[in-house]
Amino acid sequence: MKTYLFVMRKPAHSGLFLQESLDLIFTTAAFDQSVSLLLLDDAVFHLKKQQNPETACMKDTAALFKALAMYDVNDIHAETESLAERGITTEDMILPVQALPRAEVNAFMSQFDIVWAN
Repeated sequence: MKTYLFVMRKPAHSGLFLQESLDLIFTTAAFDQSVSLLLLDDAVFHLKKQQNPETACMKDTAALFKALAMYDVNDIHAETESLAERGITTEDMILPVQALPRAEVNAFMSQFDIVWAN
């Protein structure tokens, strides 16, 4: 079995990339592959609790991430500095997230067979 890491950098509600990325993650996981997710930069907002995108006539994309568990995608990391720069903690997230210091990101990524970044 190959190990996959999907890296997200773009913020929530910034186009179709989110749906396409999640479709790819769900499809990969559906074929019993080991899938992990790393959130960098503004992508940490994807999992932030208490979003109200409906007020801006947008979809609640955070709800899509809750389906990750159904696909056994439970290894979710967020860069510590990205969280801190945006005033977010791991407790502010809708799913369990492991904080990963920026200095360890490259070593973490090197553990995977395939790294997909958008």
